[in-house]
Amino acid sequence: MIVLKKVNKHFGKLLALDQVDITMDAGKSYALIGPNGSGKTTLIKSILGMVIPSSGEIIVDNENIKNHWKYRDKIGYMPQIGRYPENMRIGQIIDMMKNIRRNIKDTDEELIQAFNLSKILDKRMHALSGGTRQKVSAALAFLFHAPILILDEPTAGLDPVSVEILKEKILKEKDKGKLIMISSHILSDLDELSTDIVYLFEGKIQYNNTIANLKEETQEERLGKAMAAYINQNALQHTLQD
Repeated sequence: MIVLKKVNKHFGKLLALDQVDITMDAGKSYALIGPNGSGKTTLIKSILGMVIPSSGEIIVDNENIKNHWKYRDKIGYMPQIGRYPENMRIGQIIDMMKNIRRNIKDTDEELIQAFNLSKILDKRMHALSGGTRQKVSAALAFLFHAPILILDEPTAGLDPVSVEILKEKILKEKDKGKLIMISSHILSDLDELSTDIVYLFEGKIQYNNTIANLKEETQEERLGKAMAAYINQNALQHTLQD
């Protein structure tokens, strides 16, 4: 479980997060959406401990994360853009991560096999296409059976077959009772993968409920149309991609 209590984050005069209150429970998959500059990345980085809130509390598994970094072993993180040592090989990157988390012996290498990464472990990172780098990031996020998964634009740059492989993996992990947070502009993907939706606008949570509830409120069957209808009803002006 992840709980944010009145979390604020200032970058100079910019208020990136404004009194964010939210509870995210295991067994649910949360779609984190909002326009560019809405605070999504700041929210994710705050949970990961990469950004320190100006005020408020973040609690993971009933423990305040402030000055407590061990909790990050419970999180599998897939960044939007994976940045790795360019001269290292795929196999070396995977081994390095295993060495960093050497207390975890049982690893999940399903995506390494499904993406055929096992056949190109000797390839150096600088020689990889964007899509293959994305596959490496996905494989690393799921590698350690983390009970919490935070996935930032996970399907971006993947070919259609790989998108389906990753979607199936996400759904499988959700069914195991994991807490999953997905940030994406591709609302059709989120419609398939998520149970709940968290909509950020100008650093504030404007909507936090189930996708089923949103569709019922707006009388729309597709998440993209439901979200657009909600925005129009509440006079929040920006562009969403479906």
